[in-house]
Amino acid sequence: MKIKKNDLLTVDNYINESLYNKKFGYYMSKNPFGKKGDFITAPGISILFSEMIAIWLISFWENLGCPKKFNLIELGAGNGEMMKVLNNTFQRFPKFKSACKINIFEKSDFLKKIQKKNINDKNITWLKSLNDINDLPGIFVANEFFDALPIRQFIKKRKFWYERYVKFTGLKKHKYVDLLFDMKKFEEDIKMQISKNQKFIEYSPLSMSYLDTITKKIKINGGCALIIDYGYLSKKIKNTLQSIHNHKHKSVLENFGKSDITYNLSFSLIDKMIAKLGLFNSSITTQKNFLIKLGILKRAEILTKNMLFTKKVDIYFRIRRLIHKNEMGELFKVMLITNIKNNFKLGF
Repeated sequence: MKIKKNDLLTVDNYINESLYNKKFGYYMSKNPFGKKGDFITAPGISILFSEMIAIWLISFWENLGCPKKFNLIELGAGNGEMMKVLNNTFQRFPKFKSACKINIFEKSDFLKKIQKKNINDKNITWLKSLNDINDLPGIFVANEFFDALPIRQFIKKRKFWYERYVKFTGLKKHKYVDLLFDMKKFEEDIKMQISKNQKFIEYSPLSMSYLDTITKKIKINGGCALIIDYGYLSKKIKNTLQSIHNHKHKSVLENFGKSDITYNLSFSLIDKMIAKLGLFNSSITTQKNFLIKLGILKRAEILTKNMLFTKKVDIYFRIRRLIHKNEMGELFKVMLITNIKNNFKLGF
C-alpha cells in the first residue's frame, strides 16, 4: 500500500502498515531484538525463562497422556532465542523429543531467516497459516505475540461512539481523527458486547481470528494455548497503545515503519473472547508467580552453587528482571486455555 498525503487509516490499518508493510514494515526489514535493537524480550534476558517453559511443556504433554505424536506451535518466534533453548532442552527428554513436531508461525520473512539460522534445525516447520496444522494434539505458545497485532480504537464522547483514525497530513506528519461509529451494528457483527460500561476500547480483529482458529484446534484435537504477554486484569479497557524505539517510549505517530508499536492486553477482554468461542478453561497468573512455581529460583540455586560471585550476581540480576514486581514480574501475565475437561494447573 502506498501512503499519500491526506490518507485516512483506521488505527489497526496504520499499525499493520507500519509493522508489516512488505517494503518498509518494521518487522519485515529489521531485527528489533536485543541491545542493538529496540527492546529485549524475556528469552533474551535469561536462558532460565525458556528452560522453565520447556519444563512446563513437557509436563503438559504428560498431562495429555504422553501422545506419541503432537504439535508444538510457537506464535511469532522473534529471533528464535526461546525455541533454540526449548529445542536444546528437549534433547534431554528423548521420548518427548521424538513425539514433538515443532512448528513456528511467523509473518515476517526477514525474521524467519534469522530464526532458521539461530535455531539451526531442519526438522522444524515454518507455517504460512495456522490452518496448515495437521490434526494432532497441539500446544500453542505465544510469548509477546498478541501485543504486536493491530488493534482498532474506539472512544465514547458523551453518548456517541467514535473510531480513531490516523490522517497523513504530510509524508512524516500524522494526526488522530475520530469519526462517528455504529457500535451497536459492530457488536452485532462480531456477536459480542464489548462496549458495556466502557468509555474507551482497544479491540484486535486479528487476535479474535487467531483465537478462533486456535480454540477450534484445541477443541477437536486436544491441547492448550499458553499466552505470555504484558497486560492488565481490570474490566475497564484502557488506552495503552505505545511505540518503542531504541529502548525508549515514543509517540505512535512518530517514526512510521521504524518503531515497534504495541499495546497492553486486556486479559478480561481476551477471556470474554474465549468464552464466546466455546467451553474452555482459562487460568491466569503473573509471570512472577508462574516462574517461581515452576522452580526458577531453585534452578538458579543449583546452577550457581559453585559459580564465581560475579557470574552468580549476573544470573540473579537477570531473574530479578523477570520476576520482580517493578520489572516484568507483575506487568506480564500468563494465561492458559484448555478444553473444559482439562484441569491442568502447573504454574497457576
